[in-house]
Amino acid sequence: MIASLPSRVAVVGLGYVGLPLATAFSKVLPTIGFDINPDRIAELRNGSDRNGEIDKASLGASPLELTFEPSQLCRASLIIVAVPTPVDKAKRPDLSPLIHASRLIGKNLTAGTIVVYESTVYPGCTEEVCIPVLESESGLTAGRDFKIGYSPERVNPGDTEHTLETVKKIVAGQDAETGEVLATVYGLVAKAGIHQASSIRVAEAAKVIENIQRDLNIALMNELAVLFHRIGLDTAEVFKAARSKWNFLPFEPGLVGGHCIPVDPYYLTHKAQEIDYHPDVILAGRRINDSMGVYVAQETIKLLIKSGKIVRGAKALVLGAAFKENVCDVRNTRVAELIQELQSHGVDVALTDPLVACKDLERFKIKVVSNPFKGSEKYDAVILSVPHRTFREQSIDAYMNLLANGNEPAVFVDIKGVLGEIRVNKDLLYWSL
Repeated sequence: MIASLPSRVAVVGLGYVGLPLATAFSKVLPTIGFDINPDRIAELRNGSDRNGEIDKASLGASPLELTFEPSQLCRASLIIVAVPTPVDKAKRPDLSPLIHASRLIGKNLTAGTIVVYESTVYPGCTEEVCIPVLESESGLTAGRDFKIGYSPERVNPGDTEHTLETVKKIVAGQDAETGEVLATVYGLVAKAGIHQASSIRVAEAAKVIENIQRDLNIALMNELAVLFHRIGLDTAEVFKAARSKWNFLPFEPGLVGGHCIPVDPYYLTHKAQEIDYHPDVILAGRRINDSMGVYVAQETIKLLIKSGKIVRGAKALVLGAAFKENVCDVRNTRVAELIQELQSHGVDVALTDPLVACKDLERFKIKVVSNPFKGSEKYDAVILSVPHRTFREQSIDAYMNLLANGNEPAVFVDIKGVLGEIRVNKDLLYWSL
């Protein structure tokens, strides 16, 4: 019989999902935070979270036990897996982090333990892929010697409003008893409440469609934006008018990146294709959103031509490399395709992002400017790709000082339309999605 509360919790994977979860649990139960990266453990022990999700004071005050030694997992009676589930270059699910974590856990699994997966997967993955690995490595049998659960993460990086405490948590166990235990345990940290799904497969499916729905809604807005530009309509004005109706959903067009929205749909489409079903709508949304970086770059090229500037050798500054505003994460950022497309036309591109670490900016393999607003360099085109708070706080004059003065107007691309007041300036061509 599994106790109603675990003697010790272990969280495997201390990234955007795992670290806040481990920190929260450490306040109510003895908790181990495990990561395979010794450098990650060292920086956390020093009170530094590179993702900016947990501040130094909170880390310092937390009783969380940090380790990179897998053998420490045997001390926990509840093990939570929060590792990434990316896709490969062919957009197929890459389950290697999940399988590797399951192997480590299996080698250190003791009877009576509950293993809970939070990583986003397709329906059936936990039972079809993870359980066999755990059983093979441990010599134990799921459902008899240990139990399995699933509680999908709902972390939104950079969002201080929708957090672990304020968002309802889904939990599911392989049997009713395990489900009740997980509801009790997660209820200690998820104050907004618990939703008990009827099965692990239901919980897996619920998670994966959350981001598919968002992906499709943004794809629709992006397609409408492209259409309205061709018609000659101001997209922002159209959406403003449409929002006057109570049930118009307030989604915005933009670049869709990160480790969730551009990835999760491929997990469900992979499962769909396994059972000989082609998910047309889901894949269409993905194609639209994956193309938007290139589209913005091509519109920038058209504006440079319209302004009378010579495209080859024109200087462009891209403001923002992260996948969205106010985060430091560059995973699957569409800014990469934007830059590559500009370079393919011979544009000399520089990049700046005060939130992203230098080593992460280096992967773009272009000139990086630390603070262009304090420099003297002038640009033929400035692209506000990621409207971080620090960029929004700059004055209109600061932006105008970045632009090259000459006989031809400079180009200002404001992808999300956050600096619309700059468009009245006659010395530039303004464009927003």
